[in-house]
Amino acid sequence: MIRGIRGATTAASNKEQEVLLSTKQLLDEMILHNRIEPEKIASVFISATNDIGSVFPAKALRQLEGWTFVPVMCMQELDVEGGLPLCIRVMIHYNTEEPQEGIKHIY
Repeated sequence: MIRGIRGATTAASNKEQEVLLSTKQLLDEMILHNRIEPEKIASVFISATNDIGSVFPAKALRQLEGWTFVPVMCMQELDVEGGLPLCIRVMIHYNTEEPQEGIKHIY
């Protein structure tokens, strides 16, 4: 069964290093708390608010060991008035038998 695992974070600035660091930290927490194995991932969607343009946040995912072949797509978050700035959101579509209430979303 495929379950969605969500996470969100913010970057300190629109500098490439800051965006990649924030994304990597979020992914690390999602992996740790949900015991994610890359070969069980169906796909990953990563969105960023329109004030992030220095780098694709998915570049952080590609730097994780074993994640070379995981399908990933970056997209721009909706530009909603009053929305959180410098925000990166991740949705991992994961093959697991874990019940919905057992999934740990990271914010």
